[in-house]
Amino acid sequence: MKVLIVEDEELAVKKLRKTLETVDATAEVVGTVDSIKAGVEWLEQNPQPDLILMDIELADGQSFEIFNLTEVKSPVIFTTSYDEYALKAFKVNSVDYLLKPIQKDELQSALEKFKKTHAAGKADINIDSLVKELQLKLQPKEYRKRFLVKNGQKLVSIEVNDIAYFYSDGRLNFFKTNDNKKFVVDYTMDELEEMLDPERYFRISRSFYVSIASIDKIDDYFGNRLILQLKPAVDKEALVSREKVTDFKKWMGK
Repeated sequence: MKVLIVEDEELAVKKLRKTLETVDATAEVVGTVDSIKAGVEWLEQNPQPDLILMDIELADGQSFEIFNLTEVKSPVIFTTSYDEYALKAFKVNSVDYLLKPIQKDELQSALEKFKKTHAAGKADINIDSLVKELQLKLQPKEYRKRFLVKNGQKLVSIEVNDIAYFYSDGRLNFFKTNDNKKFVVDYTMDELEEMLDPERYFRISRSFYVSIASIDKIDDYFGNRLILQLKPAVDKEALVSREKVTDFKKWMGK
């Protein structure tokens, strides 16, 4: 199996070569390139390899640009330092990804998947559509910056940065600002989950979305739950549901 490595860190190339040799004796590294330009030149001057191991971030830009500049027929396993949650959905038959630092068992699993998918002489993959899909997943998501809400007979715009938490009373959804003003918000909790930055807000239950700045105190609660004391004070219990406790603790510890 002939392999091309596209990676701009010399140490990463050495480690990848060594790991490849360990997990697959048939793997032969036929080339290593460290930039978009060098990658395009190599692919245009050499036969297509059986497999490409390609880092997403190169010194001269994202390696996706290679696909815009030349034809790539080989299957690709991307390597990346991106957060796992940004990529967990990107598991397709033709392209895989490995998170850095690359582990031996993960590389072995990816190679086995590659062999099962491609060794049977399947048709050329649609690499362009797969690259576009991955690019979309890596684009920074735009989160809501403000909400337009009613205040008496007027409409007012409230910055998200000024909102302490969102909650539901079972009929309507509300939010409270840091200065203790309460407004009705015309979105469901599920819709809010798509709008709010998960670094700043966490959905502790079906009816509560809290900002990290609003949490004044955390106590254990029966049923393996947690109860939060929020600021400003809220007129209902802010409980972290049992199934959310582990993720909530991780979020608080970031």
